[in-house]
Amino acid sequence: MDILEGIHSRKSIRGFKQDPVPKDLLEKVLELGVRSPSAENGQPWSIVVVTGPTLDAIKEENIQKLQAREPFNPSVHMHIHSGVYKERHMRLASQLYGLMGIKREDKEKRKAWVQRGFRFYDAPTTIILTASDSLDESPTQFDLGCLTQTICLSALGFGLGTCITGQGVLFPEVTRKHCGIPESERLVMAIAIGYPDPDFPANSLESTREPLENISTWIGFD
Repeated sequence: MDILEGIHSRKSIRGFKQDPVPKDLLEKVLELGVRSPSAENGQPWSIVVVTGPTLDAIKEENIQKLQAREPFNPSVHMHIHSGVYKERHMRLASQLYGLMGIKREDKEKRKAWVQRGFRFYDAPTTIILTASDSLDESPTQFDLGCLTQTICLSALGFGLGTCITGQGVLFPEVTRKHCGIPESERLVMAIAIGYPDPDFPANSLESTREPLENISTWIGFD
């Protein structure tokens, strides 16, 4: 796949086939992914790839904690939208609920949809990205954002779909326990990965982008 085509066609996949992804294929994805740029080539990341019964256990315990209304770990940042940013978020949610046939008043279906994020959208494999607590948080977040994008584009080139999901690490103590991740490592983000289910309604969504002229300033050009 051409790199420009990949950038244009990449999208979030929220429904996956349950076919397992071979380890050697995931290795190829990540070998390309770690070519991602980082400040002074610091490569401030660690990668945990989880599948099988361990991933099932994480999904189950995440849901248990969510249903018990346990507080999210404060070390994991939540997105707080307001103004135009909230409008974009609400537009996306409306599109997704429409595709999934979830009505505004249907609280049970809305709750079930939220739970999917805490189950990594039922993907057969999940990639957990972590960083050392000893590192300065702001540039590290930037570097891991670059890594995340590169992994997702690499996956697309191998016929895999991905969904970047922060919900999956909002209870980091669960993943720590099942994966042996030490307290010295901060869980930053999760990437659900697998073969896209073409029949899953939400996978047809093409999210919009703000026109370039609305978000860019050009200086010194004729």
